[in-house]
Amino acid sequence: MRKTLLKHVLANAVKYGGKADAKAVMGKVFSEMPELKQRAREILEAVTKIVEEVNAMPIDDQRKMFEEVFPKVPEKRKVEERKELPPLPNVEKYGKVVMRLAPYPSGPLHIGNARMAILNDEYVKRYGGELLLVFDDTIGGGEKRVVPEAYDLIIEGLQWLGVKWRKEFYKSDRVPIFYDYCEDLIKKGYAYVCTCEREEWRERFKEKMKACPHRDSPFEENLEKWEGMLEGAYGEGEAVVRLKTGMDQPDPALRDHVIMRISEREHPRVGSKYRVWPLLEFSWAIDDRLLGVTHILRGKDLVKEDAIERFVWKIYGWPEVEFIHYGILTFKGLKLSKTEARKNIEKGVYMGWSDPRTWSLQSLQRRGIKPEALRDSILSLGLSLIDVEYSPESLYAVNRRLIDPEANRYFFVERPVKLIVEGVPFERLVSRPPLHPDFPERGTRTIEVNVKNEHAEVYVEERDVMRMSEGDIFRLKDLLNFEVKGKSEGGVVGEFHSLSVDEVRARRAPIIHWVPREGCLKVKVVKPDGDVVEGLGEPDCRKLTRDMLVQFERYGFCRVDSVKPEILLFFSHD
Repeated sequence: MRKTLLKHVLANAVKYGGKADAKAVMGKVFSEMPELKQRAREILEAVTKIVEEVNAMPIDDQRKMFEEVFPKVPEKRKVEERKELPPLPNVEKYGKVVMRLAPYPSGPLHIGNARMAILNDEYVKRYGGELLLVFDDTIGGGEKRVVPEAYDLIIEGLQWLGVKWRKEFYKSDRVPIFYDYCEDLIKKGYAYVCTCEREEWRERFKEKMKACPHRDSPFEENLEKWEGMLEGAYGEGEAVVRLKTGMDQPDPALRDHVIMRISEREHPRVGSKYRVWPLLEFSWAIDDRLLGVTHILRGKDLVKEDAIERFVWKIYGWPEVEFIHYGILTFKGLKLSKTEARKNIEKGVYMGWSDPRTWSLQSLQRRGIKPEALRDSILSLGLSLIDVEYSPESLYAVNRRLIDPEANRYFFVERPVKLIVEGVPFERLVSRPPLHPDFPERGTRTIEVNVKNEHAEVYVEERDVMRMSEGDIFRLKDLLNFEVKGKSEGGVVGEFHSLSVDEVRARRAPIIHWVPREGCLKVKVVKPDGDVVEGLGEPDCRKLTRDMLVQFERYGFCRVDSVKPEILLFFSHD
């Protein structure tokens, strides 16, 4: 029975960053062995004891024990394999596949935009096609607006992802093209200028499926109003151009859809050159044809855009291109909003677009996430109409596999508490832990502890101190074992016990990390929630250089962001 309990405790600890939860383990145990429910109290006591033992172990030791003792039990946190993307439809009809990325530059690409970029890139590479980068920089509305620095940030993010495109376009440069087509549609009787108040149009006409008085106006009158829109005769919201998609459409969103509207907002690229702007679906109906796009990937929530494009294509007798849809991707525990991120940056709450709370591609890079990890984890979702909830843990699992071999190990103590070990029978203690346990050829770090009057002083983590009680045996990893004598406001006092790690293993005593009192360095770590924690790093942290990936033992993986004037790292994940 103990083996079964240990199996589930280790699995839970490995899955959740080294800390098993007794209640969660109980559920797994009873699921496998329901007959034990009659002994619930006894089982809970046994599970609680094993949880304490396992939680005291470094996570690397937990993983190693899990793999050694239960080799046939798969780790629950294993990485999903890439799912093969389905073939694009009717490729042979077009000769060459041409696809496009259409980011709206309200900020850098974030983790939610990565799927769009990666899928297009994968398909273009598969078919030897061309990818176009088309900035959807129409003027926007409400609080959503074009951010000047977003253009470069988007390009940076795509380059980091390894996405390659043939040519860049800007919708803000193509406004005259949309004007020409809008005017042509008015002349042909397929569009009209509507000056109804917005709410009135919705309540009196849209909801009742009835045409407004402007729908049947002569095209000459509509052209005159169109010129008035361009010349400033109307203000924002006073006139729009509607496409005659039909007031009998079953979907209210498609009833005589707006294709042009007025905005007095200044544009960061073209200033006040234009005051009438196309809606995106109309601009795409034109540009997908003019740019030669053959296949369009978009979420299933954008089917309305398909209908508008098809309506325009039918008017001009243009052949339809291929639409491929995928399910909605939601992100567990994340709030992705470029508008909110921009506000927090402007207020000084965020440190910039690379702040980890933005979840921008820049922020992932700064945290030490590999672009290959993001690509692999996104592709593991496949391409399906089924909605998917994506957990960052999926990304971390892939990234951990990639960076673990390169990340050397160091000690870092987040909330340092002084520990004095008395009765040390040596003048000096020297610890030489490996830089990486799997690569002994890399060598070791050297951590020295001076002993004065048989007293050795080090710093340990507050969370470890909280679980110490008088008489407990603990081991300072790769150094010595001690017995807890007492705690006070000044720290902890222990008594030297022994040197051998076998002593604590036999007792199942906790092994904790530490740093020496002399020679340690002040280190700051930026956490994913934006908190900046301060602590002490071992002396060999002096050898850290910018962009290095390291693992602070029993703490997690981090990327070195700077070493001067201070050592600053960004936390990646456990």
